Amino acid sequence: MKYRVIIEQDEDEMFIAEVPSLPGCISQGKTRAEVLKNIQEAIEVYIESLKAHDEPIPPPIDEEIVEVTV
Repeated sequence: MKYRVIIEQDEDEMFIAEVPSLPGCISQGKTRAEVLKNIQEAIEVYIESLKAHDEPIPPPIDEEIVEVTV
């Protein structure tokens, strides 16, 4: 499954990643590569927890990217 991940850099230059379709699934890292690795692990653990508690797994979000010339 593929999930949309939003990555932002905070005022301390840490990268923060969150998964909108998995509430509370958030991670951080010192680099973009590190935060991507960490959020992938967080998603896996999140989904394992849902399965263990017989809760439904939210579907991934489909999206399109639109480029606009300004």
